[in-house]
Amino acid sequence: MSGTVGPVTVVVLAIIAIWYLSAIALNTKFQNELYERAGQSDVSVSQLITDTLAQERPVLPAPHQVIVEMWNTTVNKKITSKRSLVYHTGITLSSTLLGFVIGTLLGILLAIGIVHSRVLDKSLMPWIISSQTIPILAIAPMIIVVLNAVGISGLLPKAMISTYLSFFPVAVGMVKGLRSPEVIHMDLMHTYSATRNQAFWKLRLPYAVPFLFTSMKIGMAASLVGAIVGELPTGAVAGLGARLLAGSYYGQTVQIWSALLMAAFLAGSLVALIGVLEKITLKRMGMAR
Repeated sequence: MSGTVGPVTVVVLAIIAIWYLSAIALNTKFQNELYERAGQSDVSVSQLITDTLAQERPVLPAPHQVIVEMWNTTVNKKITSKRSLVYHTGITLSSTLLGFVIGTLLGILLAIGIVHSRVLDKSLMPWIISSQTIPILAIAPMIIVVLNAVGISGLLPKAMISTYLSFFPVAVGMVKGLRSPEVIHMDLMHTYSATRNQAFWKLRLPYAVPFLFTSMKIGMAASLVGAIVGELPTGAVAGLGARLLAGSYYGQTVQIWSALLMAAFLAGSLVALIGVLEKITLKRMGMAR
């Protein structure tokens, strides 16, 4: 454990240092303009650095500014407040989880059909791959407009965008997993006169479980991206996407970065949770790694 703490700490410190240097470099021009307007010509380097890292609307906020903003909008705000970052995170999380569940189930069903039907394999798989070439920013407004036209609004349209992004890695991963049993094992099942269903439940599915969890981790991250993107074209007033929109409208870069870091933290937590479920499941199956 101690052998990994050192390199990780070094990397984190390096990222923070680069972040601070970048903030100083990007914010210096505007700070100099402020000095000119105020008639200040003789400014020390230390004062310039201090002021650059304390701007109200910086081009690139410093790490401490983002941390303070996150603290103020999480700890110092009630969860029910629309200014609370926890509140907005909960809105995005709900559509993320719904889209992920639908996408995972859809991906598994498609994979089962593809593996057991040559027709679906030849006809459906190319369309599944082609669907991911469409930019999500282009298809998101179309999905929302179509669903609103038939009276569906609120959580489901955003969840459908998450579904669109999350089903693909699950489908591809499950197809790979269901086809991963060795030929000798499949032949052994035929020797035992096992039915197709028995071969699926006793051989194909156990082999596919590690592939499923790996693809679910990718699908979860993609689902979160879909939920955030789904909030952008709707002009949503709640959710991390709404925080990003509001921050861009009013030039609140600190708010934008705090929402981005919260999204990254949420994605990491959800993927880690899937990792825990993976370990528990594989251990109970006798496949723990």
